[in-house]
Amino acid sequence: MTTLAALDGLHAAVAVRDGSVVLEHYGSGPDSTWGQPLGVVDFGPGTLHDLRSITKSITALLYGIALAEAKVPDPSEPLLRYFPRYPDLAADPERARLTVEHALTMSLGLQWREDLPYTSPDNAEIAMELAPDRYRYVLSRPVLEPPGTRWSYCGGASALLGALIADGTGVALPQYARVKLFDPLGIDAFEWITGADGVPSAASGLRLTPRSLTRLGELVLAEGAGIVPAAWVRTMLEPRLPNAWGGQYGYQWYIEPLDGHRMWTAMGNGGQRLFILPEPRLVVAVTAGNYDGDEQWKTPLAVLRDFVLPAIAGAPPA
Repeated sequence: MTTLAALDGLHAAVAVRDGSVVLEHYGSGPDSTWGQPLGVVDFGPGTLHDLRSITKSITALLYGIALAEAKVPDPSEPLLRYFPRYPDLAADPERARLTVEHALTMSLGLQWREDLPYTSPDNAEIAMELAPDRYRYVLSRPVLEPPGTRWSYCGGASALLGALIADGTGVALPQYARVKLFDPLGIDAFEWITGADGVPSAASGLRLTPRSLTRLGELVLAEGAGIVPAAWVRTMLEPRLPNAWGGQYGYQWYIEPLDGHRMWTAMGNGGQRLFILPEPRLVVAVTAGNYDGDEQWKTPLAVLRDFVLPAIAGAPPA
């Protein structure tokens, strides 16, 4: 019988249903943070882990909080209006059509490649981190098609959302997250990695424990739990564009079915996942170390499909 410990690269998994833990597993293995080796780590309930692009989905939650406080623009507003330091880009009629919603849905229509290893400067997110001005780098990418035409994975879109939050609230993204999201949820341990320019990465910089990640999932399941406006959570999870593998994309969240269940997913490089299944009221957080692997999706999916779902159904694991 396959065990959780036998799953490739699995570091930790926590599943919560209606507030009760139904599965909790911690392993041991090599890990890194933003490509910097940490050696072999013995993971436990208090061990922080890179969430990588799950950070994007948390940034979307923060955007909803800031929007309710009238500190960030409505999704329908022109994007470049809020980057007045780039008048040359705003003067381009093709770029002038960009709205905040195009950033939220990753449909900017700009050239952006993240299908290369995140160790390569040819990867657009890495190039953004190395650029002297990350926001100009994103907004000046060549225009490939009208905005809103299709979903195309773009960490730069999330970086722009982070800038809107920081500029609108007047505080750095981690500080805003601590006060408005983490403290109310009782999350007191986190890290938010910054680039060489000192800007916290809204695309991939957050580090949390799996237990803390499940609290964020429970918040989404509870339509914001009075912390994030319920209307925003519903809007955020509304399917808007098909993604590259047949699911749908909302505002920085994936919406797709699994074995007859509705499912909302936040995902990050290496096998980081936050699965939310509203009908069984289930939240599953997975952390793993399969960074840049072609089959990194297999481990988190196996946790959910082969262990968690059978556990709540009363069946033995596959």
